[in-house]
Amino acid sequence: MIETLIPELGSLPHDTVVYLHDGSFHGRSLLAVGEAHSIRFQSNTELKAIDRFLAQHKDEWKVALFGYNLKNSIEDLSSKHPENTGIPESLILVPQMLFSIERGNIEVISGHSHPQLSEALKSILEPSDNLTQEAIELHPRLTREDYLEDLGKVQQHIQRGDIYEMNYCQEFFNESADIQPFETYKKLHHLTRAPFSVFVRTNASYLLCGSPERYLKRIDDQLISQPIKGTTRRGNTPEEDELLKATLRADEKERGENIMITDLVRNDLGRIAQPDSVKVDELCEIYSFETVHQMISTVSALAKKELKFSELLQATFPMGSMTGAPKVRSMQLIDEIERSDRGLYSGSVGYIEPNGNFDFNVVIRSLLYNSESHYLSARVGGAITALSDPEKEYEECLLKADALFKALR
Repeated sequence: MIETLIPELGSLPHDTVVYLHDGSFHGRSLLAVGEAHSIRFQSNTELKAIDRFLAQHKDEWKVALFGYNLKNSIEDLSSKHPENTGIPESLILVPQMLFSIERGNIEVISGHSHPQLSEALKSILEPSDNLTQEAIELHPRLTREDYLEDLGKVQQHIQRGDIYEMNYCQEFFNESADIQPFETYKKLHHLTRAPFSVFVRTNASYLLCGSPERYLKRIDDQLISQPIKGTTRRGNTPEEDELLKATLRADEKERGENIMITDLVRNDLGRIAQPDSVKVDELCEIYSFETVHQMISTVSALAKKELKFSELLQATFPMGSMTGAPKVRSMQLIDEIERSDRGLYSGSVGYIEPNGNFDFNVVIRSLLYNSESHYLSARVGGAITALSDPEKEYEECLLKADALFKALR
């Protein structure tokens, strides 16, 4: 309940709450409460409806959720699996109240404050003793054997030349989970310290996200994307930690995966960029997070003049790190081979400023939860290439899911 998040807001409509952590989002936390205006759209919604909504509210801050199945509005694609958490396929909203939280200072961006609001906001991410839930176990949707069988199918398509790389994801779930969503989110954030951490509530549906990945950022005319491909664990000693970083940096398979997706992102941005402005600022750099090291590349470009938001989505969504290459054929095979719907996983959450600048994450390392049905879901995946060892890919999935499992213990 939002009353446990900010008691002073209990009298306001509170069926929607979005918290964007300050790790990289604007350099400060943003908290959006309520929906003054909003548009929810399904996977077959005309993208120009997004442009119309943004034009109507161009002088206001917006918060947006884009689910993976928005791909069906962008390409001639479909999705055969049901979505079980009830979270909107996609949503853009103008919040009733929007707050910026930076170094303990509270700024009311829009809406009206209450006398005691600042103190309430300062404490929302403080450690809490309120997490009294029992340990929750997540069950794999696939057996290990099913997973290896599916990866065999993916690699057959690679050998036939249908694709070069595909991001394959599997689900872990619990159909009778009872969790305290915001307290669990705080625990997940404490474990991961992820720069693109997000908490979302829409009615009874929740997203608890500890993402390290940026989908796309705009600063004036500059667009920046930072795809992740390549993961290894943290070491138990400083010496082991440095050795693991060096091993990841030199791993030809991981570098190959990253370079393929970096090239895909370059091509995507090239469709909406000014001539000769696309460049790779970082290639296969190693970034260290609380639980893992990641290989990240940074691609930037100058946006075409008068670029509409729908054109940006058409060119770049879903992000290549969550699909594969070629993108459309990979997405067709994802729907054919994977065993569950991705929902908001592999999508994006972020904000849009009145001046048109924005910042969006990639929804990975996340829990999706419905407090009415008690369905709890976590998905993890990785890039599959001709060089992938299915057994090692399975172990990498467990490594990526480890913080999610720990947050539920």
